[in-house]
Amino acid sequence: MAEMKTAAYICSGCGLGDKLDVPQLAKIAQKEGKMALVREHGFLCNAEGVQMIRDDIEKEEVTHICIAACSRRAKTDAFSFPTVAMTRANLREGVVWVVAEGTEHDEVRQEMADDYVRMACAELKKAKLPAGNPNHTHLKNLMVVGGGMSGMTAAFEAAEAGYEVILVEKQASLGGWAGKLWKRVPFKAPYAEPQETGASELAARVGSHPLIKVHLNTTVAETSGAPGRFAIKLAQESGSLTEVSVGAIVQATGFATYDINKLPELGGGLDHVVDHAGLEALAKASNGGAIKRHDGKEVKSVVFLQCAGQRDEKHLPYCSGHCCATSIKQAMYFKDANPEVSTVVVYDDLRVPGMGEDFYRSAQHKGVVFAKGKASKVETSGNGCRVNYRDLILDADNVIEADLVVLATGQVPSSGVDIAAWDKVTKEAEGGSEEAKQQKSELKSISILNLTYRQGPDIPKLKYGFADSHFICFPYETQRTGIYTAGPVRRPMDILQATEDATGAALKAIQAAENASLGRAAHPRAGDLSFPNVRLEGCTQCKRCTVECPFGAIDEDEKRFPLFNEQRCRRCGTCMGACPVRVISFENYSVDTVGSQIKAIEIPDEFSDKPRILVLACENDAYPALDMAGLSRIVYSAFVRIIPVRCLGSVNTIWITDALNSGYDGVMMMGCKKGDEYQCHFVKGSELAGYRMSKIGDTLTGMGLEPERVSTFEVAITDNQKVAGLINDYVAQLVEMGPSPMKGFG
Repeated sequence: MAEMKTAAYICSGCGLGDKLDVPQLAKIAQKEGKMALVREHGFLCNAEGVQMIRDDIEKEEVTHICIAACSRRAKTDAFSFPTVAMTRANLREGVVWVVAEGTEHDEVRQEMADDYVRMACAELKKAKLPAGNPNHTHLKNLMVVGGGMSGMTAAFEAAEAGYEVILVEKQASLGGWAGKLWKRVPFKAPYAEPQETGASELAARVGSHPLIKVHLNTTVAETSGAPGRFAIKLAQESGSLTEVSVGAIVQATGFATYDINKLPELGGGLDHVVDHAGLEALAKASNGGAIKRHDGKEVKSVVFLQCAGQRDEKHLPYCSGHCCATSIKQAMYFKDANPEVSTVVVYDDLRVPGMGEDFYRSAQHKGVVFAKGKASKVETSGNGCRVNYRDLILDADNVIEADLVVLATGQVPSSGVDIAAWDKVTKEAEGGSEEAKQQKSELKSISILNLTYRQGPDIPKLKYGFADSHFICFPYETQRTGIYTAGPVRRPMDILQATEDATGAALKAIQAAENASLGRAAHPRAGDLSFPNVRLEGCTQCKRCTVECPFGAIDEDEKRFPLFNEQRCRRCGTCMGACPVRVISFENYSVDTVGSQIKAIEIPDEFSDKPRILVLACENDAYPALDMAGLSRIVYSAFVRIIPVRCLGSVNTIWITDALNSGYDGVMMMGCKKGDEYQCHFVKGSELAGYRMSKIGDTLTGMGLEPERVSTFEVAITDNQKVAGLINDYVAQLVEMGPSPMKGFG
């Protein structure tokens, strides 16, 4: 291993040289930072500046470089030096762009810049260049579970990109729900008529593609392994097992329709009341002719009831998105076969986004009647049905007689076993409960992936049963690295949305397999070569890392020590934050890399009227928001010192106590939104940090400090105004509180 040789590069471009004493920064890097080589440059990111750094790496054998210039999120292409360890001191967005103008601010601005150089130099000396996961994988093929439009699209698009695909479908043919439709809502111009589904054509292309192997009448009996090396057991209907290995997985298992028998007040269970799926079956049987009921009677009048059991806390609290357009389409089935058929759509809110407005107008021109109302009761009337509803326009009760009533029921995701239910019955079964053992067996029978993970057999779900993901930050990623979801199993959607969704999921699955083959992390730190190291001789076997890891990346060996599965790891550092004895680290991110930055800052004494506040900012949302504040020239206090962290879940409480012991007046933690509508890129990080910090009160009391000296805030990536306000308000609060009594004892 080459001996460490450090170098610091101080940029004076972008106005840095006008606002800062650059020679002083260089002196700090040399004398305090103990950098072996220090250079100043007027425009470090230009070709000349970049070449200077490259020459030093090659000729001076520099192994570690510190760049004091703009944010680490800026100029990443220019400052790409993969053969050396690197840190960045944020002098542009983090100092000169956020500190108020005027000579009275020159001193605090320079102090802020001085500290950021000290911090970057200190971090650099504790960092190593990540070598990448030595356990490389070579599998880049995919498995897609589900043969509907979502699954077929994911398989076809991946195969067209050159990747082998195993497509698993539990039914005897491909097509899913789309294969049961007579027509689909228009997805291309003109947007006036129902269009062919294209399901059979896509199934034919998938079935004949040389890179796709289709397994029909097949389910997944077991899934183990990790990205790049998933081991799958496929169970055929005949009872035989086939073992396959894949690099990544896409789950596109679709949905089931809500049971109309649960809606007796709307006629669920009556002979002449069907749901959308039942109407499609009648339409396919008519093959474009007059639609007939199951008893053979030609339908001359039909009523569609929207939101049947949807947006209703007793049934489905959500909107399924496609239902309004689907009812419009099905109403056209009747009008196209016989314009004299009476078709009425009773709706509360009609939702047809995009080009759906054209489709709605086309239905009106054909004579489809849209009545804004709320159905109260559907009952048998003669040889048909009577619909009782409240007309919301006239604010009056009304009645419609119809040969057939169609209920627009919602999508219920086919997402497998609920983890909470699994945990409950597993615990009871381990306690000897025979009933729980039976329940566990029943749950296992409905599992989709049958994962061998300690956290349960299927992907965790959101509160309504949809596979866990977040539509803003990571729409396809699940809590199981290398496994992606697509289509209505992820959220309610129509065919067009589902096929677009499937393409996105296939691309993410390809990325995961490729990254795994190179020893790199998957989303959101895609390309990260670092991976967790654990010093087992210091481990106390407390299991906090195994329990708190959001991604099932840590198991236990036969001696009950943590066993890391690097391919599953997202490099969030949650395990590092959880470890009470601090034996878990990454080469370029550790308790020491952050701790050394905290200790490198100069703390003014209690008489200086210059408080110091440490800000630990999530690199995914809070730190970008702070950069945007700088870009927008939004001023905030120069008394803060900001350290980006991979996730608030990675924050070890030793950082907090070290900072306070050193004389910091307060610690701010800025992370993502937590809860049911979380935006944390690592799912549980913000929640875990909040829980840990709630326990730190006793420590602060023991130190003679007020609890308010440590505060946690939720910040979105768009909150550039908010972050500045939070900082300024918190600094004002601490100034009013007075200096930390720990000053002078650090």
